[in-house]
Amino acid sequence: MADVVWSPSPEVVERANVTRLMRRHGIESYRELVARSQEEPEWFWPAVVEDLELPFETPWERILDESGGIEWATWFRGVTLNIAEACVHRHARSGLASVDACVFAGEAGERGRLTYAELSREVTRFAEGLAALGVEAGDRVGLYLPMSPEVAIASHACAHLGAVQVPIFSGFAAPAVAERLAHAEVKVVICADGALRRGKPHPAKAILDEALASAPSVEHVVVWRRLGLDCPMTSGRDLDWEETVAGSPGTLPPLAVEAEHPYLIAYTSGTTGKPKGAVHVQGGFLVKIAAEVAYQADLEAGEPLLFATDMGWIMGPWTVVGAHALGGTVVFMEGAPDWPEPDRLWALAASERAGAIGLSPTLVRALVPHGGEIVRRHDLSALRTLVTTGEPWNPGPYRWLAETVGGGRVPIVNISGGTEVAACFLSCTHVEPIKECSLGFPALGMAIDCVDRGGAPVRGDVGELVCRRPWPGMTRGFWRDRERYLDAYWRTIPGLWMHGDFASIDEDGYWYLHGRSDDTLNIAGKRVGPAELESAAVGHEAVLEAAAVGVPHDVKGEVAWLYCVLVPGHEASEVLAGEVAAAVAAALGKAFRPDRVVFVPALPKTRSAKIVRRAVRAVAVGHNPGDLSSVENPESLDAIRALNPGGA
Repeated sequence: MADVVWSPSPEVVERANVTRLMRRHGIESYRELVARSQEEPEWFWPAVVEDLELPFETPWERILDESGGIEWATWFRGVTLNIAEACVHRHARSGLASVDACVFAGEAGERGRLTYAELSREVTRFAEGLAALGVEAGDRVGLYLPMSPEVAIASHACAHLGAVQVPIFSGFAAPAVAERLAHAEVKVVICADGALRRGKPHPAKAILDEALASAPSVEHVVVWRRLGLDCPMTSGRDLDWEETVAGSPGTLPPLAVEAEHPYLIAYTSGTTGKPKGAVHVQGGFLVKIAAEVAYQADLEAGEPLLFATDMGWIMGPWTVVGAHALGGTVVFMEGAPDWPEPDRLWALAASERAGAIGLSPTLVRALVPHGGEIVRRHDLSALRTLVTTGEPWNPGPYRWLAETVGGGRVPIVNISGGTEVAACFLSCTHVEPIKECSLGFPALGMAIDCVDRGGAPVRGDVGELVCRRPWPGMTRGFWRDRERYLDAYWRTIPGLWMHGDFASIDEDGYWYLHGRSDDTLNIAGKRVGPAELESAAVGHEAVLEAAAVGVPHDVKGEVAWLYCVLVPGHEASEVLAGEVAAAVAAALGKAFRPDRVVFVPALPKTRSAKIVRRAVRAVAVGHNPGDLSSVENPESLDAIRALNPGGA
């Protein structure tokens, strides 16, 4: 096969978790397993529960129930369980009791550790403290915390009680925080007094205080004194973390809840209007995430996982639930991965002997200019997996990660799913060759297809990514917005979940994504995903990253404008703009040459490192960019506006 950049050795295949699963069921190849998991979900998901020894306290009466329609499918009827038991407490009673469950790496160099035995006690004590504040099963609890063992304690404590956690990106400003707290009717918020980001304190408690003026449902605030800041405390409402757990004996048993009991409301921004709150449940979320971290990322018990993420992105809960369900070690990295030194991520991975590192293509592109020498000075010999997600890859940065960081021996397990998916639709694996920039195959148990707008399968061309059958981790709808959920995923092609991504499948069965289908450009009568233009632009040595948007044209109907961020050391010029445009034309054809190439200091991105193209396009054509609450750097639009005569 062409384009293969990594192939598993016999030793890698033998060690893989998914090999154990296949042998247990007499399955000879991974592709056979993918097909059977798609065709027989009522066989596959119980097989996962058995293989991973997930603790269901009562047996199921029915695996899958579609009586309410595919859109409202439920799983594991009759089962009772508790995610805190599955992820923490059972390990504290096993041989993993003395194994590190959490490692904290503060930006200023602090280190902290909790074993599974210690984590279990802290989770139970904090759950007792929340219960004393009146938190009951079904109540919503906001988590406005940096990545730290405390966010894991708070998350598992909510599950322990059957409360519903509402993680909020730790860098959000007050209006975005308030909107989510009010929408979910949060009862208690857990926050830090502050956290470090590039050496500066982020005043989380002060921001939360401002937000609470518009969130009347909040009765109590629990404050973790991360920095020891002098922050106001409202009498009767605000308590220190230590005050909350004082006197808690650590004896309260976890509440066994039904598999469909709500676990998490994960907010994701829409293109306009208010953010959407995707509801996930204890049974389905646990099983899907545990399967993914075991069989796609191949994490083992006791193995450290370092993911550059935030609890407000779905990969935060993915990390905490997935790693802890398997008895792994979560390495929590506060602050930026390239500060105070550009090699911080690699240094931390080396010192903690990380077996898996998770990061986004955007982060990789930001790290490439620092060079390979800062990577090679660190011992990454324990590294077995590079997990990447967030957006389509460009070949150059992909090769840099594979060769410079992975040394050609570590697979890039590229995955793609979403907040509403709870995990991934597509994923590479340790037991099959990997093609450059590909997403491998449908993730196990996911009946994925590529279709046209009529729902007919598409092969040899780009089509819409859809899912034909439900899966346990599928959102149970948007919080108190049933119709919006149906409109978003089910009504475009009735009976199919349409995810809004362009996809293609090559002659060898490998999958690729080509950007959001709602970002599609229609140039010279041909539809093209922005990722293709962007990859061609990033192929130029001066371009670090790019965003391609389509803008109306009186004669041509639509033309491409390309917004580019330059590699440090290069300067914007008309000559350089011409070179970049020529590179795109050379890669895709003259018809796709961008009408404008604009150089900007930065592009607007979400915390999950996705470029918000619809905001770029809105500014380009003079429209209001709409909801920017999920954009980490909305000020980047100011520069785009200033450089754009037609900008809003």
